[in-house]
This record gives sequence, structure tokens and C-alpha cells, in this order.
Amino acid sequence: MKPILQLALDFVNLKRALKVAEEAVQGGVDWLEAGTPLIKSEGLNAVRELRKKFPKATIIADMKTMDAGRIETEAAAKAGADIICVLAAASCSTVKECVEAGKNYGARIQADLIEVKEKELEKRAKEMEKLGVDYVGVHIAIDEQMRGVDPFVRLRKIAKAVNIPIAVAGGINSETAARAVKEGARIVIVGGAINKAEKPAREARKIKKAIATGKAIKTELFKRVTLTEVRKILTLVSTSNISDAMHRTGDIKGIHSVCPGLKMAGPALTVRTYPGDWAKPVEAVDRASKGQVIVIDAGGTGPAVWGELATHGAIQRKIAGVVINGAARDTAEICKLKFPVFSKLVTPQAGEPKGFGEIGVPVTIGGLSVQDGDWIVGDADGVVCIPKEKIVEITNRAMSVLEQENRLRKEIDRGSTLSKVIELLRWEKR
Repeated sequence: MKPILQLALDFVNLKRALKVAEEAVQGGVDWLEAGTPLIKSEGLNAVRELRKKFPKATIIADMKTMDAGRIETEAAAKAGADIICVLAAASCSTVKECVEAGKNYGARIQADLIEVKEKELEKRAKEMEKLGVDYVGVHIAIDEQMRGVDPFVRLRKIAKAVNIPIAVAGGINSETAARAVKEGARIVIVGGAINKAEKPAREARKIKKAIATGKAIKTELFKRVTLTEVRKILTLVSTSNISDAMHRTGDIKGIHSVCPGLKMAGPALTVRTYPGDWAKPVEAVDRASKGQVIVIDAGGTGPAVWGELATHGAIQRKIAGVVINGAARDTAEICKLKFPVFSKLVTPQAGEPKGFGEIGVPVTIGGLSVQDGDWIVGDADGVVCIPKEKIVEITNRAMSVLEQENRLRKEIDRGSTLSKVIELLRWEKR
């Protein structure tokens, strides 16, 4: 079987899905999938519209059937689906019902191995083949992708276990599509790398070329990172992207950039001190590692606990920036040095180095608890804190938000508005 490029249209808006599908087909996409979010949002009308618009295309209905196999397969097939997806985690009875109904209505069945336990993976894939499904799908859930999980370990196992064609999904892009084929996939399922591209046709062509040549094609977007790469991504995304990724949370209220236009990102070294006592903040400069952000809780009042001279030392230590729940001074000089300082207050009055306080302890600023080692990002919109245990996930989710906005911006710039593109009135609570 020649490798197939399948586009998963994981939208909640049918008009947007159809537009991307049209562009992607121009770029060489072979199969079109009505993704589960699209089917849940628009019903099987999504399949009908895809069939109407692309009468010769292979249409997949990602039903993720878990029960009522015959009913759901029949409904999807009558709507125009050529291939219908059942969850491999469903009962054998349900899978068998899907297979038999598919034969009745001329539809093929794919068993999706998403969330099948690792120790059961190969066994369950073989059972799916024995039950008569046409394809098995290796699928890493989007929420797992955000934690840096890739599908290739699973794909290698399944490629050795079954003889039917294997589909693979899980953050595939132009850098990884060729590897997917090399590891045994015949159907390469791509979602975000095309759906969120400013030019879906161009991105589809890149992925098709990678599949055809067996060579990775570099991309800056549409990939998920591990811990070693989070800093690079956090310098690309905005604090707004990050807050959206954290369900509109994470902002440290009342803290603003002293020098607009500067950005910082790094793990926190926390400092708790008394108002105006700059001893511990200055000591923290010597304690901090390269790339850290010093986070100072000085009670939210003056006098200043940070100024030009402390900034010179921070630059020498290659510290990424400073957050002050209190006051800074010498701001003109700090801005000339282009050092990121985010502060609640600015005042000319300096405090005294009395030495009270602690370094490396939890602090609370603007109602938000910041732990030593949490990641801090600051830009023109303010400062956000990402819990260290969720840094990989939130970084990847923030990048996904950025990618989605890139696509929305392009759609708006073609002569629409945000309200029209996302069909705002339809989604308002009544």
C-alpha cells in the first residue's frame, strides 16, 4: 500500500473545516477525516458536507465508537463515510458489530488503539486484526502530546504485530512524517500541522514531499518539545498565549514591565524580604544560576529593593530577569542596559540592607503562589507563572494557542472578522 496522507479535521466549526480541507487537498492530502470534535459539534452533517464537496475523496468518520457498533457504523456509512473508526478499547462484541455493519454498507473499519495500555498493545492489535478490521491506528492523544509523548515507540511494536495497514497520529509534521513511514505506518494522519498553518496547501505539500522522499523537512511550528527545549518556545509565545493555555490563569497581578519591549523567561529563584530591605535580593544575584528569574516579594510597597547596580551584577551572572512585588528605581539606566525588570512600583527612594528574609522559599504575589523553580515569563502584557511540574505541557499548549491564532489571523485578513470566522453568536451562552 502506497503511503497515504490523511488530514484530521479536528475543528468545531464546519465552515472552517471545509475551507482548510479545500486548501489541503490542493496541497496533495489524500484522505479527509471528519474529526471527533467536528462530529460532536456538527453531527454527521460534517461527513455529508465533506462527501458533497469532495465526491471522489476517501472520507473517514472518526466516531471513536465505544458502544452500539452497528448503529453508529450504519449512520456514518449512510452519511457518506468510507472508513469508520472504532476504539480498540471497546468490547470485542462492539468491534465485531462495526466490522459486520461495515461489510453491509460498504465501509472499512479502523480500530484506534488510543489509550490501550502499553502491556496490552500488541495483543489488542492482533485481536483487532483477527476480528476483521481493515486498519489499526496508533494514536497519541492530544493531551498526551502536550506532555511530550510521541507515537513512534508504539508504532514500532504494532508494525511487528500485525499484517494489516497501520495508521499513525500524534503530532506528526514535516519533520516526522518520513519517520512515521519508515517505522511502519502506511497512513500518516496529520492534524494541527495543516489545520493551523497559515497556508494549509503549502504545509500539505511539505509533508507529502517528506513522505515521498523519506527525508525530514524542518519546521519551526507544529511540533512538541521536551524539557530541554522549553526556554526556546517560551521566548516565542506570549504571556497571553500562556494564560490561555492555562485556562485563563497564571498571571501575577499588579506586576508590569519597567522597560516595555523586553521579554524574559526562566525558572524562578524566589526571595522573600521586608519592604525596602534589599540585602536578600542582592544576595540572590550571587545565588542565581544562568537563565534564572529572581522573584522578589517585598510586601508590595516601597522603598526600592532593586536598582542599577544590582542590575549590572545580574547581567554579569546572565540572569534572565527580575520580578519585584515592591519597588524598583534607576529605571532609565536599567532600560539602557536592556535588562528585563517587572515591578509593582517605581520610586527614587532606596531602602536599607538589613538582611531579613529568605531565599528559595515559596512567595505569594498578587494572590498567586510562586514556588522556587516554577517558570516565569514576562512581556509587555505582564508576568505569568507556570508550575514547574507542568512546564512541558503548558509550553506545548501555549505553542498550540500561538499556532491557532496564526491561522485565525490569516482567515480574518482575507476580509472577515473574528466574530464571523468563529461564528461567535452561535457559541454565546443564552
